[in-house]
Amino acid sequence: MNREARQALALAGVFQAAAVVDELARTGHADERAWQTLVRATIDTQPETFESIYGGNHNNLRLGIETLDTVLSRGQMAPNVMRYGFSMVLLMQKLRKQPQMMSTLSERLDRVNDQARHFGDTHENVIASLGQIYQDTLSTFRYRVVVNGDPSLLQSRMMPERVRTGLLSGVRFALLWHQQGGRRWKLVLGRSGLRRALASID
Repeated sequence: MNREARQALALAGVFQAAAVVDELARTGHADERAWQTLVRATIDTQPETFESIYGGNHNNLRLGIETLDTVLSRGQMAPNVMRYGFSMVLLMQKLRKQPQMMSTLSERLDRVNDQARHFGDTHENVIASLGQIYQDTLSTFRYRVVVNGDPSLLQSRMMPERVRTGLLSGVRFALLWHQQGGRRWKLVLGRSGLRRALASID
């Protein structure tokens, strides 16, 4: 897999997180395969290969691939999904300027990985821990991601933790995208190249 394809897949992870957060906020549910892929990618801080981050099968990122393709082709897209995706890229950039916070995130995610081995990746104890990590780190920035949806759903049991976990996973994929050479200007000037890279993945 070439570098452009890795960039496209990592960015698809960002927009998969954006789509899942939007779905959770509006309906209280999310695509299970997409959700599990996001959680696993977030707690696996030392993947053996790039492909293992998303479980070795690009169909695990199918929701993100389709969402990103719609964004890049300027198709009909829920405004909130696009906003969440770009907001998570912005949060990633702020996080990169905070090495101490990066270190804290890494240490705490390692502990959650141990927790996940005991309970299972998407157990509510794991999700609660991931949500708390987001609250203690990324949500302390002056720039916040405001999630819109059904107020009663957003206040329901475990929903705040699930939404924060989705946002954390999006930032994780945004970091991966940056590590693979992804840059914000490419989202504006490199749309056609990203679309070609996405098409080459199938």
